Amino acid sequence: MYNRLLFHILTTTHDAGAQAAGHAAEGGHGGGDSHELPNLVTFINKSFAHHYDALIYAGVVALFMIVVSVITYRKRQLIPGRLQNLVEMLLEGLYNLFESVMGKEAIKYTPFLGTLFIYIWFMNLVGLIPFFKSSTSSINTTAALAITVFLYVQYTGIRRLGLWGYFHHLLGSPRDAVTWALAPINLPIHLVGELAKPFSLALRLFGNITGEDILIAAFVSLGIMFMAIFGSPIGFPFQIPFILLAMLTSTIQALVFTMLSTIYFVMVMPHEEH
Repeated sequence: MYNRLLFHILTTTHDAGAQAAGHAAEGGHGGGDSHELPNLVTFINKSFAHHYDALIYAGVVALFMIVVSVITYRKRQLIPGRLQNLVEMLLEGLYNLFESVMGKEAIKYTPFLGTLFIYIWFMNLVGLIPFFKSSTSSINTTAALAITVFLYVQYTGIRRLGLWGYFHHLLGSPRDAVTWALAPINLPIHLVGELAKPFSLALRLFGNITGEDILIAAFVSLGIMFMAIFGSPIGFPFQIPFILLAMLTSTIQALVFTMLSTIYFVMVMPHEEH
């Protein structure tokens, strides 16, 4: 049923998709959207969806996480039920992972880093549900997440090191005549490195999730084409192996984003504490 409905949708939107692809090839807007499968928001208003569908699905994921958290907290028991046990296992596993990198500081940053991982993970996976969209396939979403991490890391560095200590860190933590002589060179290099971190985080996640969506959409379209060629009442599910692969890579990408963020926090903390 899903493939038959997609066949109708993709047929009626073929010309618009071709035009969008042409604009993208010329450097225009809408680069990856024309290669993605339609989602529920697209049915309401295409121009609206083009600008706000990623925001809507990110909000849906956030609302789902809030509801699960509230239910788990209100129904918490000494002997946990299935939901509480699942949440506790996930949080304990994340804490142990962060502790292996941050040591005793993990207790302070697990709420932020753990929420970051779960949020990105769910946004990645929700796009694998028919007629849903991965918000992380939008550069706006990944850039917002990366900027949030960047600002929090810089705030942590200033708060933990002080203004002079933070500036000293940017100079490369010089301690002798040679390192002080290299400080004018280290400062711009360090500044460029700090500014490159959010770009790296945003583009890596965006590129991988967008690539997954394009690959799955291509094989869904191939299955629909074979349905039309052979007159089959159902589509050929060529996309299923790639959906299973995307489940794995979605988890890996959420983990990579989170662990890099964890390392960025460690790098701006007083070194003697680690």
